[in-house]
Amino acid sequence: MNVINDAANKSEFAYDKLEKMITFRELKPGSMVSEKQLADSLELGRTPVREALQRLSYERMVEIHPRRGILIPQISLECQLKILEVRRDIEALCARFAADRVSPSQKSRMTALANELEACADKQDDLLYADLLKEIHILLVQAANNEYLQLAMAPLQGLSRRFWFAYKNETNDLAEAAHLHAATLRRIVEGDPEGAVQASHDLNDYLSKMAHATINQGARVN
Repeated sequence: MNVINDAANKSEFAYDKLEKMITFRELKPGSMVSEKQLADSLELGRTPVREALQRLSYERMVEIHPRRGILIPQISLECQLKILEVRRDIEALCARFAADRVSPSQKSRMTALANELEACADKQDDLLYADLLKEIHILLVQAANNEYLQLAMAPLQGLSRRFWFAYKNETNDLAEAAHLHAATLRRIVEGDPEGAVQASHDLNDYLSKMAHATINQGARVN
């Protein structure tokens, strides 16, 4: 049983759990669920679940339909390509700012995360990989030191992660993606804005190639 006392922690716990359930399709794309069902499954009250759902709605991970329920959107190649089209330059800008503004403590954590992500990829541990990837995305925005980038990046990264985990086993493994994420982090740690931008673009190109490969593979998500 979950024992979480602080209201903010309950909301954060609900958000993390629901995001993971959506990303790994415990909540099926196209399904409709109720706030009460989700609260019961998480062993929480409805208030922290409602707060978490509001965040997920902003990030377009759920659609809230009053008096009907919570819709888990379908996973769409068209949407993924549109996301990557926008994410390409926004994430590159984030990497450029981060390379100029990163703090010593953030450099230390980025180096550790780069190593941890590559080690995790070797183990093919999807759940740990997802946690590390989310931390990387959060840390990049923090290092860029611009709160407006956070508003722009959160929906793009969350939806992109969801698509990638849905299709990755049919088109690639974790190792190449881990290397590309790690390269971006290492260019930032080196204080190399141009290198960080190029590494970010390389990652986006990989994600776009992977998305297009789902067509050729005839991939389907249930």
